[in-house]
Amino acid sequence: MKKVLIINGGQNFGHSGGKYNQTVTENTLKVLEEFGNIEVQVTHVSEDYDKKKEVEKWVWADFIIYHTPIWWFQLPNGFKKYIDEVFTAGHAKGIYKSDGRNADNPEINYGTGGMLGGRKYMVTTSWNAPETAFTLPGEFFNETSVDDGPLFGFHRMNRFVSLEKMESFHFHDVEKNANIERDMKSYREHLKNVFSKELKPQFV
Repeated sequence: MKKVLIINGGQNFGHSGGKYNQTVTENTLKVLEEFGNIEVQVTHVSEDYDKKKEVEKWVWADFIIYHTPIWWFQLPNGFKKYIDEVFTAGHAKGIYKSDGRNADNPEINYGTGGMLGGRKYMVTTSWNAPETAFTLPGEFFNETSVDDGPLFGFHRMNRFVSLEKMESFHFHDVEKNANIERDMKSYREHLKNVFSKELKPQFV
């Protein structure tokens, strides 16, 4: 039985009600239920949470799935606060033990002190920006992908605690040209493909 922790980073703030990422979370649950051999816990960062219990969830999980909107090219404030609080609470308690360096040679091995080795993560993001803003010459992101650009620090954060990356999924143009049925269908197919590969050894 594999264990999955879903982190819903959506929140009600300004003109955002957090509904889009709640929909993504619900679609994730539907897909994981189809596998039948996965235990799931869900955290909504907009709700009250106990930092110590959250650390226990991270240590418990085999897979972490993040769902987050992107606000001003970064994680929303509530999600960032959750990461700051939970990762700090997880110091030497299962998330990370140090920055990995040794006093004898402090110039090397930074970022190797994570404690979540053997676990993997996947992230979905939702953007007002169209996909072409990342792919077309002369457009805003200079042909730099979401993962290599705005999410570079996010992926390094996960590597710092020794999580291994699975293929991301990004929702684009969700304010002006959203097509929920189409986009959720594409996402469910993506999630099925990712977890079919991850769980394949169990069915051999």
